[in-house]
Amino acid sequence: MTNGPREGDRAPDFTLTAQDGNKVSLHEFLAKKNVVLYFYPKDFTAGCTAETKAFGESYESLTSLGAEVIGVSADSEQSHQSFASECGARFILLSDPGGHVAELYGVRRALGLIPGRVTFVIDKGGVVRRVFSSQLNPRRHVSEAVDALKVLG
Repeated sequence: MTNGPREGDRAPDFTLTAQDGNKVSLHEFLAKKNVVLYFYPKDFTAGCTAETKAFGESYESLTSLGAEVIGVSADSEQSHQSFASECGARFILLSDPGGHVAELYGVRRALGLIPGRVTFVIDKGGVVRRVFSSQLNPRRHVSEAVDALKVLG
């Protein structure tokens, strides 16, 4: 991870298309909720399925801590729609074709090939409070997000 926001930095705003075809902007959530923004490599792969299911299983806990969950990958809206359904994800999955928002956030490719797996916890004021990067431990992204949200209160 380089060139993206670090803890204490302002989170860059963006607008992408969700699995339902609607445009979604980060700023729509800020001032109302904290945001758990997670970038993941690809729909329907083992690690991404485990991670998205874990966020789905913890969704009520995360929302009770005042957060909204948003997942981002380069997959299409149609792929996200099927993936969300398969994973029981009741949250937004955004399509980032070309990986421009991932690049804006400094999410680098592992081994230069595989899109990165990085989670950002952003407070209501738009400030990044936690950045967690782990390609190989997808389920830990949820516990890291929960811990960060508990600190935010």
